[in-house]
Amino acid sequence: MNTDYNTAGAPGIRSIPQQRVIAKMDEYMSRRDYAGAERHLLYWQEEARQGGDLRGELLVANELIGHYRKTGERNKALNAIETALRLLEELDFGGTISAGTTYVNAATALNAFGENERALALFEKARAVYESGADTEPRLLGGLYNNMALACVSLERYDEAAALYDMAMAQMGRAENGALEQAITCQNMANLVEARDGMERGEQDIFALMDRAAALLADPAVPRDGYYAFVCEKCAPTFEYYGYFAEAERLNGEAKRIYAGT
Repeated sequence: MNTDYNTAGAPGIRSIPQQRVIAKMDEYMSRRDYAGAERHLLYWQEEARQGGDLRGELLVANELIGHYRKTGERNKALNAIETALRLLEELDFGGTISAGTTYVNAATALNAFGENERALALFEKARAVYESGADTEPRLLGGLYNNMALACVSLERYDEAAALYDMAMAQMGRAENGALEQAITCQNMANLVEARDGMERGEQDIFALMDRAAALLADPAVPRDGYYAFVCEKCAPTFEYYGYFAEAERLNGEAKRIYAGT
């Protein structure tokens, strides 16, 4: 997560080492050591609480939300969301980028667990924050629009979703190594077409979007790192669903190779 919650040097606060916490978390995730990642985050959550480091606690709460979303642990995710939203109020972060990032993170998890109306309300809060800032990074805006569109699709608000996906593609086109997020968005757009038009009517558009996703994932300029492996695994099932079996096999193979360190 890129948001800076740093409290180094604040009087009376024993701050946790944020960059080290995130770097170690990335190590755990690169090995898919989810149990180790949870232990790591819970340890630093308690350290932040004991040290009175509310900003550090917020950072860890955000990481826990994302972690539990990935592992499918609904109740733990919801608890982490409540903690993060409470901390935003205590810190009086208001319209800061940190608040926007927390809203997006929480809303994305809520959407994953089927709480779409609540998710959309938080996405709207994030949108107000991000769009009011002249210097908001394209990656943040792209992620917001993409995930907000998913909630709209769940609520059958297809026109809104389509417009948001177009905005996400444009923003990720401006972001460094944004091809991976664009590939994910292409797949999401294919799912939208199927939900809205049906597979038979939407077949041509769906296959065009899947072809574009495959080309983006094959971009040689994209680093073949742990995040690339994560995206490969994320995208492979959708390729398989639409009959792109060879592409799904290739992506799963790439992920295994990267995780094995070969």
